Amino acid sequence: MATTTLISTTDFCTWHEVEHTFVRSLGDAGLIEITIIDKGEFIPDTQLQRLEKMVRLHHELDINLAGIEAITHLLDRVENLHQEMRTLKNRLRLYEED
Repeated sequence: MATTTLISTTDFCTWHEVEHTFVRSLGDAGLIEITIIDKGEFIPDTQLQRLEKMVRLHHELDINLAGIEAITHLLDRVENLHQEMRTLKNRLRLYEED
């Protein structure tokens, strides 16, 4: 059973020097999960790598929210295609071994 650690959005924003509204807008757009507990906003640690990637796109490349949505969508599609290709290669190996 996996446990999920929650990270405060305030701590994340302070550490990465990003506006709290930016993180909230990513959550509103459905790009990351934000969990609300006792009026505090938290990010599951499983979302941390994804969120940090979006922050880098925003800061280093000056990409806006719409651009981040498009890039994230395309990266997700590429990852799904890679997974499908790995699955198909594994299935093909079964037939090649006969």
